[in-house]
Amino acid sequence: MGNSYAGQLKTTRFEEVLHNSIEASLRSNNLVPRPIFSQLYLEAEQQLSSLEAGGRADNEEEEEEGESPLESNSLPNPYQMHPPPEGSCTTDGFCQAGKDLRLVSISNEHIDVPTGFLLVGAKSPSLPDHLLVCAVDKRFLPDDNGHNALLGFSGNCVGCGKKGFCYFTEFSNHINLKLTTQPKKQKHLKYYLVRNAHGTLTKGPLICWKGSEFRSRQASTSTCTSSLFQPLESSGSLATFPNEPIPGANPSLVVGVQQAGPAPDHPSLTAAVGSAVYNGKDSPKHQQLAKNNLVALPRPSALGILPNSGPPKKRHKGWSPESPTATDGGYPQGGGNRAKYETAGMSCMPQVGMVGPASAPFPVVASGEPVSVPDNLLKICKAKPVIFKGHGNFPYLCGNLNDVVVSPLLYTCYQNSQSISRAYEQYGASTIQPISEEMQLLLTVYYLVQLAADQVPLMEDLEQIFMRSWRESHLTEIRQYQQAPPQPFPPAPSTVAPVTSAQLPWLAGLAASSCNDSVHIIECTYSLAEGLSEMFRLLIEGKLAKTNYVVIICACRNSAIDSCIAVTGKYQARILSESLLTPAEYQKEVNHELVTGKVDSLGAFFSTLCPEGDIDILLDKFYQENQGHISSSLAASTVTTPSSLDVSPLPACTSDTQNLDLGSFEKVDFLICIPPSEVTYQQTLFHVWHSGVLLELGLEKEHMTRQRVEQYVLKLDAEAQTKFKTFLQNSFQNPHTLFVLIHDHAHWDLVSSAVHNLYSQSDPSVGLVDRLLNCREVKEAPNIVTLHVTSFPYALQTQHTLISPYNEIHWPASYNNGVDLYHENKKYFGLSEFIESTLSGHSLPLLRYDSSFEAMVTALGKRFPRLHSAVIRTFVLVQHYAAAMMAVSGLSQMKNYTSVETLEITQNLINSSKQCPCGHGLMVLLRVPCSPLAAVAYERLSHVRERLALEEHFEIILGNPNSSISVGKHFVKQLKMWQKIDDAEWRPQTYLELEGLPCILIFSGMDPHGESLPRSLRYCDLRLINSSCLVRTALEQELGLAAYFVSNEVPLEKGPVNEALESDGEKLSSTDNEDEELVTEVCFATGSTSEKRSPMKRERSCSHDSASSSLSSKASSSVLCGESSVKPVGPSQGDQARSPPPCGTPEEATAPGDKQRLRVSQGSQSVISRHSPGLAPQADSCLQTSQKSVQVSVASSSSQLSSSSGSSSSSSTLPTAGTFVLQASQCSMTKACRQPPVVFLPKLVYDMVTSTDSSGLPKAASLLPSHSVMWASSFRPLLSKMMTSTEQSLYYRQWTVPRPSHMDYSNRSEGRMDSFHPRRLLLSGPPQIGKTGAYLQFLSILSRMLIRLTEVDVYDEEEININLKEESDWHYLQLSDPWPDLELFKKMPFDYIIHDPKYEDASLICSHHQSIKSEDRGTARKPEDLYMRCQTARMRLSKYAAYNTYHHCEQCHQYMGFHPRYQLYESTLHAFAFSYSMLGEEIQLHFIIPKSKEHHFVFSQPGGQLESMRLPLVTDKSQEYIKSPTFTPTTGRHEHGLFNLYHAMDGASHLHVLVVKEYEMAIYKKYWPNHIMLVLPSIFNSAGVGAAHFLIKELSYHNLELERNRQEELGIKPQDIWPFIVISDDSCVMWNMVDVEYAGERSREFSWSERNVSLKHIMQHIEASPNITHYALIGMRKWSSKTRSSEVREPFSRCHVHDFIILNVDLTQNVQYNQNRFMCDDVDFNLRVHSAGLLLCRFNRFSMMKKQIAVGGHRSFHITSKVSDNPVAIVPAQYICAPDSKHTFLAAPAQLLLEKFLQYHSHRFFPLSLKNYNHPVLSVDCYLNLGPQISVCYMSSRPHSLNISSSDLMFSGLLLYLCDSFVGAGFLKKFHFLKGATLCVICQDRNSLRQTVVRLELEDEWQFRLRDEFQTANAKEDRPLFFLTGRHI
Repeated sequence: MGNSYAGQLKTTRFEEVLHNSIEASLRSNNLVPRPIFSQLYLEAEQQLSSLEAGGRADNEEEEEEGESPLESNSLPNPYQMHPPPEGSCTTDGFCQAGKDLRLVSISNEHIDVPTGFLLVGAKSPSLPDHLLVCAVDKRFLPDDNGHNALLGFSGNCVGCGKKGFCYFTEFSNHINLKLTTQPKKQKHLKYYLVRNAHGTLTKGPLICWKGSEFRSRQASTSTCTSSLFQPLESSGSLATFPNEPIPGANPSLVVGVQQAGPAPDHPSLTAAVGSAVYNGKDSPKHQQLAKNNLVALPRPSALGILPNSGPPKKRHKGWSPESPTATDGGYPQGGGNRAKYETAGMSCMPQVGMVGPASAPFPVVASGEPVSVPDNLLKICKAKPVIFKGHGNFPYLCGNLNDVVVSPLLYTCYQNSQSISRAYEQYGASTIQPISEEMQLLLTVYYLVQLAADQVPLMEDLEQIFMRSWRESHLTEIRQYQQAPPQPFPPAPSTVAPVTSAQLPWLAGLAASSCNDSVHIIECTYSLAEGLSEMFRLLIEGKLAKTNYVVIICACRNSAIDSCIAVTGKYQARILSESLLTPAEYQKEVNHELVTGKVDSLGAFFSTLCPEGDIDILLDKFYQENQGHISSSLAASTVTTPSSLDVSPLPACTSDTQNLDLGSFEKVDFLICIPPSEVTYQQTLFHVWHSGVLLELGLEKEHMTRQRVEQYVLKLDAEAQTKFKTFLQNSFQNPHTLFVLIHDHAHWDLVSSAVHNLYSQSDPSVGLVDRLLNCREVKEAPNIVTLHVTSFPYALQTQHTLISPYNEIHWPASYNNGVDLYHENKKYFGLSEFIESTLSGHSLPLLRYDSSFEAMVTALGKRFPRLHSAVIRTFVLVQHYAAAMMAVSGLSQMKNYTSVETLEITQNLINSSKQCPCGHGLMVLLRVPCSPLAAVAYERLSHVRERLALEEHFEIILGNPNSSISVGKHFVKQLKMWQKIDDAEWRPQTYLELEGLPCILIFSGMDPHGESLPRSLRYCDLRLINSSCLVRTALEQELGLAAYFVSNEVPLEKGPVNEALESDGEKLSSTDNEDEELVTEVCFATGSTSEKRSPMKRERSCSHDSASSSLSSKASSSVLCGESSVKPVGPSQGDQARSPPPCGTPEEATAPGDKQRLRVSQGSQSVISRHSPGLAPQADSCLQTSQKSVQVSVASSSSQLSSSSGSSSSSSTLPTAGTFVLQASQCSMTKACRQPPVVFLPKLVYDMVTSTDSSGLPKAASLLPSHSVMWASSFRPLLSKMMTSTEQSLYYRQWTVPRPSHMDYSNRSEGRMDSFHPRRLLLSGPPQIGKTGAYLQFLSILSRMLIRLTEVDVYDEEEININLKEESDWHYLQLSDPWPDLELFKKMPFDYIIHDPKYEDASLICSHHQSIKSEDRGTARKPEDLYMRCQTARMRLSKYAAYNTYHHCEQCHQYMGFHPRYQLYESTLHAFAFSYSMLGEEIQLHFIIPKSKEHHFVFSQPGGQLESMRLPLVTDKSQEYIKSPTFTPTTGRHEHGLFNLYHAMDGASHLHVLVVKEYEMAIYKKYWPNHIMLVLPSIFNSAGVGAAHFLIKELSYHNLELERNRQEELGIKPQDIWPFIVISDDSCVMWNMVDVEYAGERSREFSWSERNVSLKHIMQHIEASPNITHYALIGMRKWSSKTRSSEVREPFSRCHVHDFIILNVDLTQNVQYNQNRFMCDDVDFNLRVHSAGLLLCRFNRFSMMKKQIAVGGHRSFHITSKVSDNPVAIVPAQYICAPDSKHTFLAAPAQLLLEKFLQYHSHRFFPLSLKNYNHPVLSVDCYLNLGPQISVCYMSSRPHSLNISSSDLMFSGLLLYLCDSFVGAGFLKKFHFLKGATLCVICQDRNSLRQTVVRLELEDEWQFRLRDEFQTANAKEDRPLFFLTGRHI
């Protein structure tokens, strides 16, 4: 609430401030009157929050959450609330006038807001989940720029309308906040309220109180020109964010005197920085801390005088010197005010709180006398001491504040460790104490003592030490309380100190006595001030030369201690102070040193080192001497071209997220967002172009232009917004396209857009990712899926993450498990392998550090204490390279001025191209993160190279993220020659295209942005990486530059020896046959992709020039690949990225079509494919099967890029293996390709990377995962070495929280369990493993899935027995009738012949006189062919399709049960009983009725007995619903059955009942919670479909009777009740209608077309038929693409109907389905219905499509042996046996065995009938399938039934199946049989068999033998059926 620096008058009006100050003084409830003018000035201390305020215990957020049980302890006087006025309302959430103020209640109401007022949300402690709406004058709130509000308050009540509240106290009483603390607007007014697009009032952004924390910092616009010492007036203050507490880091447990202090309302920084680490190893933790800091520093005066330490402001409520510090040196005191500006490259939230060593001299307010910092401290000490505030009060510092740095990190660590025990309070662990302050300090001393001279303290180490100590001391209590039930109110812990404060100095001195004075203890008697003064004196006197750490202890204040620790070791102090800088400040600092010429002294110093004078003089001399001998004709002129590439295999990722209905999308589109790096951009463009993904997704045509491809890749720079808007527009206009937004390198720029709002003036790209990818349009669009892709996902795995753990894909899955990742001969060489190479037993480690370089840097650091170490390191390293170049060029005396390591690098670089006939060389990567230093290095090295005449030996390339690659003409010419490029304009655009070029790549930029490097990379020089690297992401990112794929056929010559992986080609996971399946997990052939058939592995040569390579394999041979290659879609030769051919490959040997291929012996050296393996072999691998494969050995590997697609068949043909390998060995690039590069690290980083903890986990892995997050608590377990990626993700999700600057920070789940976004995915995998190819492949697979999901296989078979159709005299000739005419229809004959193709194997039904030739009938098929043989067609699903459980679209949500009014699965079970005489018992059925469907039923009372199912009236003509209830019997298809009829019915209301077996009820209910279920009795669990049909029909008739009775009472006639039901198969998917157009008058000629229509249309058409109640059965055709005109010419047929029938239960009352049947029960029923004289009508112009479903249905019946477990196949011949035999009994229903036996073996019973179609078997009252070679004639024994005339028919057999009393001897006497005809009688038991023979007098005409009796192969308890066969006499 104040001005920009201490002591200056505020800008607000003097009168207002005076008024407020007087008012505050009078209202203060403190005994001491407040100084009235305390408000008029801004004390410098007021900004600091409780990060430094040791005693401020009431962390605001904790109060808000009501977490602090100790709150009252920390307040001197609890606040007394005034009693409310008599009779007023005191309900929480309501004002005293009784009006509701809760946001949820009044969000849609209109609220009058006076001009100048804003609506804000207040938080009430008693209603934590609600916001109360208030109107507040905006002058009293912070304004848009974050400037502070006026003090005081003015507000209105929006409930009762009362206006003019001038005091917040009064207002808080009115709105019933019921506070226990002094009301403060800053604490309770939390959020702005805004109206959303629907006009609803919602919670908006946080109101940013806290002093000046929201002032935007003015970043200096130019990083190079402006002096860092800017006038104070021009500098803005630091921006900050309010922070929320982190569990476990609760600072309210302050101890000792501090608890008596006042309670400020700052957010707890302590919590915020719970994790901050001051890890000595240049910890970035400092930065973390700073990043997260919420407070801003006021600008101190430039003179560095002691800032105003006068009385504090209003909120401190009283002030005394004893109060705990109001602020503390969170701000390093020193350095003027430089380094306070953020550069444009700001990588994170501005870091406040520790603005770095060179940051503003800011006082640490405390008691006692100020301590003066000596003037010449830095000059004398050669380093700035870093002072860490410990416990208690810290004194003021004044004087030369530039030369010290003060940090609160240690204080924070102590606070966090104090809060450890809070985690156990829930167990009521009152006795478990936090670790005492004395113990903490003692442990800190022990820790410092054991640090080596070159080690730096690491805050995380200290936290773990405290943690371990505390656990050990409380182990038994912890165990005890883990088992005890929690107590409701745990008492506050009382301090128990095992070490007293009096003992402490003595014990600390004892501990430090053994360390040779590296730790010095100073004990003070009065205050820390004397100890600090003593320390400064000793420093000036040089008495602390050997001391690295000074521990100052003051134990005078009764039980409490004050302490601080000063780091005085030059090495440690430098590293610690520099690690406090943000990346932006670091760049600015370095820039400043370069611009102001500070570094000149360094250059001058180097000149003095050389014995012969200045190096440059030496160079000039050398240049003149050698000018005559070396023709340096080519100046290194450079041409810039962009490029980049990065591709790879695919994750096991199919997004089945809940809100993503893949079925509703038709195609896939995408946009890839990448960081603003030109090289990465070109690399990605290249991948997209050559992956063929654009063609596969149908987004582009064959001939793409570069401009078209650029539409799909977005560089996140200033121009990104426009392209992104186009993307959003496209997604909005194409709702049926699934847009995949790929966020590559997703760990980069996670800055919240809120930060951008503060910094918009400085850098538009800050927070860009958040503004674009997290904008409302992306989050809400149902057709945008965001896929984050990164090698370092940790910052996206926090407590606030948007990504569900189920939507994470760790690729490859087995990474981290020590399992071989690839089946091929590829080994990924990543961080763990590099570390492994440093272990003993390896000849030459791949990770190294340069000790002589480090020693030189340390020495110079002492000599030049004011220079940043990055500057010193860079100058030393450049000097080493320069000296090494000179030494190699002949100036051997310079060897002494470089290091052995640098000399090795330089020698190999310069000599590499000389050793290779083609001139191939090595790449040296020199990583210089700071761009200005990179420019310096580039200029200097280029100058030295030019003077030494080495311009043509190697290139020096400056790699800057913002610019393209610039390579000299000479080298471009070489690259073009190697890669056979003719294009005159070609320039390399990606680093990969520099393959084989001898060069030094100076790689700058604070972070790598995903650039892939070529395989000729031999040295990765990371000696200059910034100390901020000590964060896991930053460290792994730098080391990821060296990641490699090693071809594993031969052990590496150096480095770790790896066993060769199996090279069996069969193991390769090539997905040759993966044409249809939905691929959810795809294995990729990484690198050497081969065909399954090939007996040996091969690598693809990358000689793109060789014609055989690109032509003979049809798929363009190999594609240069960043992280891997991609499936090519034949880009033209010129489009491909090239790479040099293997050295020495004669061009003439590579003739096109040359089949001669050379197999290089297995002994060839191992090949390394840089960056990634090839993509998965695609289905096009059939292209290569004809060609022999080749194994390309090392030489090709030099140029070989990972192979593209599966077509790795051709390769350069080579003359002989001998010469090939011999020549290869000469090429140093080839040598480089035999193993990963050698990596040089700074010693500090090397120690960090190679040290491991007790579990073997590298220390680096346990670092803070990312700058933008912090640890949730120091009370956390350690990561473990055995953790998989998934477990690591869950660990970080539990133990890290985002900083306020992180874009996920505001993603708090407001009372919801789940704050994940349903359409967010995360793909992670190690660097260079091939993620780009993976996600491009993912896009193609997704596209194929969509196509597959929108298509379905439907049966497509033409009708059978068409030629047997009877040519009757009568046809239905009214061809244009929409409905059948009843009278005409009755005259039509019934067509007995079955035409449905599914009955192709069924017996023909004989009618009248067909003359059937034997060749007209097909031969029987094997049973297993039945399913496979069916012809199907792939059809696109229409909008009227029926769906299975995998379809979820927005419209279906309610239909499927996702209805807001009904809870999911809310349904009730109702029993429904009726008696049925044929079964001889009452049938009890159960209905499961969801709440949402109860309106279809009648109950005795609500929730009572189910009485009936409502039926409509025949007369009802409504178009709104379908009248007929639909019943679908189903088994085994809970997932695949097509029960979602919402779209088929076009949204119309309908009643749909699933008929399920009892044992399947639960699973069907789970998948279909909103469907009505009819559950069959358990006795039908093993029954067939006949039982279901039988029960459906009987139930429906019974229900019809009930409804007639019920509605008769309402005056409705019984015949008016609708009598039809639909019985539908569970595989009917779509319905069609034929449109007929007649040409001639006679209607002889017509044309017709078929279209898809809704089932609603068909049903309503049929239900509207005139006289419909006269028809018993109505059906429709089965669709076929082969339908003939003759089939649709007549609109109606009187014939069999199947699969989807409309059944009149009234007319068919006396015709039953056979409940025992498994097969053909519909044919049997059709024949019964017809013989009963009823009408069956088929609408020929409607057809249904049936989906082929491979599971469930009748296929779910398996016939197995009852006794043995042996799964021997049982053939149908074994289904029957002789009675009483020893035959194996089968576990199957007798009826099923009978039907199956008759289908395949009926010729045993009816030998005379075989193929004797004109003499059928007489089948009485039933139709059984006797197989296709026997025909049957159906006769009904019922009186008055319709039967065909049989007088002139001679039958070849008689089948009597369970015949009833209607069949008599007289009935059978009417029929004539051939001589030798056979009889088969089937009965339930042997007794009824004999009775039947006697009753029907069968022995008169038939002869029986004892051996002619059989039974089904069932055990007695399974009630077998018995047969008797006989022969006609």
